[in-house]
Amino acid sequence: MARATFETLKVEEPSPGLMVVTLHRPEVRNALDTQMGRDLRALFGPLRFTPGNLRAIVLTGSGDKAFCAGGDLKERQGMDDEAWRLQHAIFEEACYAIMDCAVPVVAAVNGAAYAGGLELALAADFIYASTEARFAFTETTIGIMPGIGGTQNLPRAVGVRRAKEIILTGVPFDAQQALDWGMVNALFPLADLMPAALATATRIAANAPIAVRQAKKAIHQGAQMDLASGLAFEVQAYERMIATEDRREGIDSFNQKRKPQFKGR
Repeated sequence: MARATFETLKVEEPSPGLMVVTLHRPEVRNALDTQMGRDLRALFGPLRFTPGNLRAIVLTGSGDKAFCAGGDLKERQGMDDEAWRLQHAIFEEACYAIMDCAVPVVAAVNGAAYAGGLELALAADFIYASTEARFAFTETTIGIMPGIGGTQNLPRAVGVRRAKEIILTGVPFDAQQALDWGMVNALFPLADLMPAALATATRIAANAPIAVRQAKKAIHQGAQMDLASGLAFEVQAYERMIATEDRREGIDSFNQKRKPQFKGR
């Protein structure tokens, strides 16, 4: 599928159904500026309801130093209050679009993920990281706070008390701590990071796409509900698959001892 080109992102499709999105402002450690916010919003926004043949996404940063260093503070120098609010709204829409993406998003954190950069990583469904990666929410040290999901996604990953410590102190932490606290799923040497993320995304992409999307939705929405409501939502998500060709193909292929050919129908 043809994709638009973007000023601050590299978008590649190494195999059918798999997309790699690279934050590409290496001269400023992939800092998040207004244009990157617009680009992320434009790319991910339509994927909430119309993912087409897309089945999995890997989100990473350009170079070997940074995933994303956070908001571009040089661009923000001298911004008046209204300009700041308008820019932040773009960042909100971009980050929420990643969270709402219908297909799974794997963050491959190749270096520093600070402030808004960490919020982008946490917006993904899960995180693989380089052993050299470092993380921080530094906003309170410069008079603001995380505002594109950080105060909500971090506690859900590491627990409320740990999240308070991270956000209120602004102290950086390393990749091993991120793994130990449950924020990161796995660590890899930098050379192995993208192959590992691509292998996982490829594995996801090989599964029945409607089933994957419905399972993601059930997990995400159910985490916001009480158990009874979550169970009811799960059944509704399950019902969506009963009449699909993929459900029949999955059972047929199992009994015929062959690899399934899922079509997303």
